Amino acid sequence: MATPQAIITGNRDGRRTLIVVFQRGGADGLALVPPIEDDHYYRARPRLGIKKDVAVRLDDRFGLHPNLRPLEAAWKDGDLAIVHACGSEDPTRSHFEAQDLMEHGGLVAGGWLGRFLRTRPALSGALACVAVGKALPECLLGAPSVTVMQSLNDFALGGKSVGVRNQLERLYAMESGQLGTAARDTFDAIRRIDAMRSEKYVPAYGATYATDEFSTGLQQLAQLIKADVGLEAASIDLDGWDSHFTQETLLGSLTTRLATGLASFRQDLGERMKTVTIVVMTEFGRTVQENSAFGTDHGRGGAMFVLGGGVKGGRFHGEWRGLGQLEPRGVGSSYEDLPVLNNYRNVLAPVLVRHGGRTEDFAKVFPDFPLAPLPLYG
Repeated sequence: MATPQAIITGNRDGRRTLIVVFQRGGADGLALVPPIEDDHYYRARPRLGIKKDVAVRLDDRFGLHPNLRPLEAAWKDGDLAIVHACGSEDPTRSHFEAQDLMEHGGLVAGGWLGRFLRTRPALSGALACVAVGKALPECLLGAPSVTVMQSLNDFALGGKSVGVRNQLERLYAMESGQLGTAARDTFDAIRRIDAMRSEKYVPAYGATYATDEFSTGLQQLAQLIKADVGLEAASIDLDGWDSHFTQETLLGSLTTRLATGLASFRQDLGERMKTVTIVVMTEFGRTVQENSAFGTDHGRGGAMFVLGGGVKGGRFHGEWRGLGQLEPRGVGSSYEDLPVLNNYRNVLAPVLVRHGGRTEDFAKVFPDFPLAPLPLYG
């Protein structure tokens, strides 16, 4: 079990929560959100193309992968927006390079989310920023306060020893100023976590979470939000999207986990989703043409999802030119890529404004990039 890593700050609860879901491996946006009215799509993917009669139709151009049907309600309710042909300006097709560049926000030290959090007022306690997993993700490098944990059971002091905790609490009770405030907030967070651990969690509004790691992680984030521990930002990964071979089989499981996890989380939070935003992103998309191994190779443009309160959902944002205007892959290759027409930073920027970001700070969050934020919010 991973040991939680925590850096503690002060203040209180009540802020909006931003959750970043990273699809590691290069998720195929043309499978997740297929352009079902584009004949070029089916010529490029005679075996892998998502058929019109099984896709979840969204509008007169696009559908959803059938396993993403649990997200249809969010789309119809106007709570889910999608940006296609989205990604980074860098043409690398290396998973590691592309992930690093995207999580750092370019060729710059630290992570974009960590830099954003540094522009904000002091975070509200030891659980203000959480990374669900075994390690700190690159996007949160440099954040002022992060707790890395696989489970709420990881969050404890002194190996969950009440005696050690009591001694520490008495010691820090004598402190004043920021250190004393931070300590009191931390012990308060531990008591709230203890209360959550003492009884079985029952999701609200009839929501039911699956038992995979992604759904379990989202359930624990829902618990933290409902416990009012001041959760302001969180990250969680869904790995395994590298679909060179037998893509249909691979994506069948992953799309189900993605959709059921997000839909259960949304249902569980109910009205609290008005203060929560989930961004789903990946390092790059896949080639437009299917390969001979019933898969797709590393490409360029992918798809981003923005789910949550205030978003102008039930619609696509950003530029889309169709599959008649593709990006050549290079000398000696017959494959072509969906071009990146919408930079991922222009999707993140309006989300950060929704979560208290100031446009004058964006030169620090996304340095050396001329932002043109998409109108995701009214």
